[in-house]
Amino acid sequence: MVKAHFSKRIGKFTGDRRVLVFLILASLLIAGRVWLAEHPEHDPWAPLDLRDPVGWATEAKLQSLREDVAECRGVLDRSDVVHEILEPAGEGACRREDRTVLTALPLSPNSPPVTCSASIALLLWEREAVAPLAEEIFGSKIQRIEHLGAYSCRRLYGRDSGPWSEHATANAIDIAGFVLADGTRISVLNDWSGEGDKAQFLRRVRDDACDSFSTVLSPDYNAAHADHFHLDMSPRWRSVCR
Repeated sequence: MVKAHFSKRIGKFTGDRRVLVFLILASLLIAGRVWLAEHPEHDPWAPLDLRDPVGWATEAKLQSLREDVAECRGVLDRSDVVHEILEPAGEGACRREDRTVLTALPLSPNSPPVTCSASIALLLWEREAVAPLAEEIFGSKIQRIEHLGAYSCRRLYGRDSGPWSEHATANAIDIAGFVLADGTRISVLNDWSGEGDKAQFLRRVRDDACDSFSTVLSPDYNAAHADHFHLDMSPRWRSVCR
């Protein structure tokens, strides 16, 4: 009789414990959903909005835009980013169906047409890395970012055969330097080496570019990139950050 009573109490305790575990898990789930609703930058299911801070899910969302031009343009609209969509151009491997221009970016000379996903990566890089680091290291704002172009109908390294460059569809841009509001000029070619503020700035913006772009190539990669950063939105499996 005592044994039966004890068994009932054990069973009741086990049942109560299961209910308690369920209630705890349910509470954590609800709290997690509330937290994600307040922090959509960390929610992989929340639509990307460029007005939100960069979060855990931002990189994956950026990558998904590469294959979904309509959604990418929807992100620009949703985020109130001023942009211009140009008509497709080119032929064959150099056909550019996606030509997007962000006029607000401080690119010089002008802002070239690039793919929508590359334009968003540029926007985030300038906002989250280039501008803050200029203020932090030099105490000055960015006046312009100097580039060597985005579109070039060619194969990798200008070879006669082999894979096509991401430049062939303007899915890449080459950055040569930066000019600050106080007149300071920072050149990849002239200022990459050394330990000074300019070299530190270049290395840090290169490293941070890897958070937005699939591939980032710098003077550390090879001699062909001694005077610029190559930034592109190639498939993630081909990504390099060096």
